[in-house]
Amino acid sequence: MHASKGDRLLVHGRTVGHGDHMVEIVEVLGTNGEPPFRVRAEDGHETIMWPGPDCVVQHPKSTEPHTIR
Repeated sequence: MHASKGDRLLVHGRTVGHGDHMVEIVEVLGTNGEPPFRVRAEDGHETIMWPGPDCVVQHPKSTEPHTIR
């Protein structure tokens, strides 16, 4: 799993009654974009995380216009 600062992790709920939630990667602590990641939840809580198979990296869409040459 590779990620960059600013990417988001979608963490799927693993038990009944616990839905999916999203966290933002605020720092990549591993080498070459690999875990562990320092993440921030929507409520502001930060933790260090080693994502498992229940997580999906979502890269933000580029806001820079593409130039055609």
